[in-house]
Amino acid sequence: MNKRAVYKMNSTSDDTGGGRPQKTAGKDHKKPTAEALRGAIQLGIGYTVGNLTSKPDRDVLMQDFYVVESAFLPSEGSNLTPAHHYPDFRFKTYAPLAFRYFRELFGIKPDDYLYSICKEPLIELSNPGASSSWFYLTSDDEFIIKTVQHKEAEFLQKLLPGYYMNLNQNPRTLLPKFYGLYCIQCGGVNIRLVVMNNVLPRSLKMHYKYDLKGSTYKRRASRKERAKTSATFKDLDFQEMFDGLYFDADTYNALMKTLQRDCRVLESFKIMDYSLLLGIHVLDRKMRGRGGRGDSKRQGGQKVLYSTALESIQGDGKAAEVLADTDDDSMGGIPAKHKDEKLLIFLGIIDILQSYRFIKKVEHSWKALVHDGDTVSVHRPNFYADRFLKFMGSTVFKKIHPLRGASSRRKKNSIRPCRSASQEALSTVIEESLDRKAQSLENLDDPDPSSSQKTDVILITTSIHPAFSVNTISSASSIDDKVEQEADSESRDHRISTSTLALEDSALPTSNSQASTPESGLDVYL
Repeated sequence: MNKRAVYKMNSTSDDTGGGRPQKTAGKDHKKPTAEALRGAIQLGIGYTVGNLTSKPDRDVLMQDFYVVESAFLPSEGSNLTPAHHYPDFRFKTYAPLAFRYFRELFGIKPDDYLYSICKEPLIELSNPGASSSWFYLTSDDEFIIKTVQHKEAEFLQKLLPGYYMNLNQNPRTLLPKFYGLYCIQCGGVNIRLVVMNNVLPRSLKMHYKYDLKGSTYKRRASRKERAKTSATFKDLDFQEMFDGLYFDADTYNALMKTLQRDCRVLESFKIMDYSLLLGIHVLDRKMRGRGGRGDSKRQGGQKVLYSTALESIQGDGKAAEVLADTDDDSMGGIPAKHKDEKLLIFLGIIDILQSYRFIKKVEHSWKALVHDGDTVSVHRPNFYADRFLKFMGSTVFKKIHPLRGASSRRKKNSIRPCRSASQEALSTVIEESLDRKAQSLENLDDPDPSSSQKTDVILITTSIHPAFSVNTISSASSIDDKVEQEADSESRDHRISTSTLALEDSALPTSNSQASTPESGLDVYL
């Protein structure tokens, strides 16, 4: 009898995965309905976040990442919990202090967090992926609540210390931003939930949606998915529908730099099989539309820091230049172009809780037997990151190159002032040389020997000024030919006298090092 009781207790506490609730025990256990699950989510988060406000703020310690708090909420209520009309359930909170730090890092106040999740009913979304997860969206477009598998929740908990370090170094990232990890135990079913940022705002219509991995094996939307009003397409569909999304040079470089940094972080954690969720809104007056009304209080856009696509790729708080047609309706989208269409791009990396474990290695092995191993989505983390970046940087995102004619005109205009300045400087140097030569000739006629202790010699070097190039000097030489001819004639007339003076001066005792050597006065003279 005791063995049966122990077995029954263990069976009810075992995890059934993060998908749709399933019965794991006898007939007495009933799986919660969708309405009961939504109500339990709001009640549990409201209770735990409210209790967390009474705890003092302090630094996050290593043991805080592995703390699990549990609270039982009966339907009739208790001294600590409110009464409700849902079945009894137990609510667990993982690493509450660590996730409180994450929320504070992104500027989420406890009141705003509770307002977004608990004020109005959650909106259930369809899942186009292969997983059986449920998705819930808050009415103000701020947060997504997703059910996850037991292995994914366990992996996220192990990932928290490294995730904490990465967010401290760079809060601007396209990686998912996790705000809470919870578990609901109801009717013998364990349902684990993770609260994340919302990538695609519901208040702005997405004319195209894509789930991109950089692979080609079975990467086409099914007929059932294509028939939906808001279908999510895949890699092969994108290549057929678009020849690339074009950005200006600064935006393209910032976007690719952010993707490279995020992929290296995922590679260091041995994470693969992630996707880039891409939403495209066409900025056309006829096609523009609103997806949903949302909350009137939050109609101005998302309030969480670094939550929009435009904020995620900007560095050092640099304000990006938004297209004039976007006005205040851009909702944080990234301006882009495709042919003659102006677009707003919304994107983020999703599904990062897939590590390259033994099961994924086996999956890659048997898929590689029937198809090219480099084209399947499941692959080694380093190869997956390189393929992902190559596909995004060359196929999906492209840079707008400036016109060649405009750049060549700018170069020509920039050469002209430099050429005129060099001519003026060269003529100035030649005039100074002539003045020095005239002074030296006057010194020859000066009877005072004390005035001729130093040799007045003008040396012509190969570079008159380091800023002058050979082409510049040659271009300026035609202007001053007459001056140089006069200088050469005068130099020939007085070369003998100047050389004689240099030899006589070199014999005189002097402290100058150049006058002590006879060869120093026999160089080329002007």
